[in-house]
Amino acid sequence: MSLQEFWDYLVLGVMLGSLYAVIAIGYTLVYGVLQLINFAHSEVFMLGAYGSLIVLQLVSPGDNPSALASIGFVALAMAGSALFGGVTAYGLEKVAYRPLRRRGAPRLIFLITAIGASFFLYNLAGKLFGRDPLPLPEMYDNHTVFSLFGAGVNITQMLQFATAVVMMVALDLLVTRTKLGKGIRAVAQDAEVAGLMGVDIDKVISRTFIIGGVLGGVAGFLFANLNQVSYTMGFIPGITAFAAAVVGGIGNIRGAMFGGILIGIVETMTVPLLGDEWRSVSAMVVLILVLMFRPMGILGERVGRAA
Repeated sequence: MSLQEFWDYLVLGVMLGSLYAVIAIGYTLVYGVLQLINFAHSEVFMLGAYGSLIVLQLVSPGDNPSALASIGFVALAMAGSALFGGVTAYGLEKVAYRPLRRRGAPRLIFLITAIGASFFLYNLAGKLFGRDPLPLPEMYDNHTVFSLFGAGVNITQMLQFATAVVMMVALDLLVTRTKLGKGIRAVAQDAEVAGLMGVDIDKVISRTFIIGGVLGGVAGFLFANLNQVSYTMGFIPGITAFAAAVVGGIGNIRGAMFGGILIGIVETMTVPLLGDEWRSVSAMVVLILVLMFRPMGILGERVGRAA
């Protein structure tokens, strides 16, 4: 691999890793407050992509839209994906998880419910939207804007990376500097004590699911903008993002960000070295190595007693 190829794949890896990081945050947020691996999060990601598709089909961007119109189309698509993702995540918490929590169900039941909800949403999307992959309508002319170490960066990559960074920074500020963020951290540290101190646990958990759903939905739009929308699109990115959350430290938001970028770089660097067929395998190898030598994840784990 030449130096130029190295920079090309590194840029691609950071772009892909930023997507994984946004999806991984959804896993780690829910785990922080419930100590639950929400395996239905991959379907939240998928339904967010369908939300953006539905919005774009309604507004019909047409051929060669102006720069201002393109910005509007992208904003509408993001809003649609965020709405679908947030509503789906809230529905999951309200219908699937809250009744179990109130009945004091064992953690295994939560896990089985998450897997069942994932299969339900997966098949429901296939029934409602069809089984064939669908491309997003073209919103802008995707040309190269600038070069980074000789690697060309186009508008889609800029949009993907900039959106991911803005969402991650906004979430970090929300968790560390707002009243809701204090509530999330309190419930994550010790839900029972947080409830005794006046924190509305149900409200905090619902809002945590919504935030994770919004992030996952927008990530679905960004991923579909690179590929296509399909009812099966959530599985591989979801599993990889879960691996990224564990590598960074499940329950640690900044760990999820770090793990996502790391896994993205490892996957893309594997392609020129070993071939595309080893791409997904490399992420699992990193996961296994981290679990062998640092089971809590690279940046540790910040969780307490579950709600």
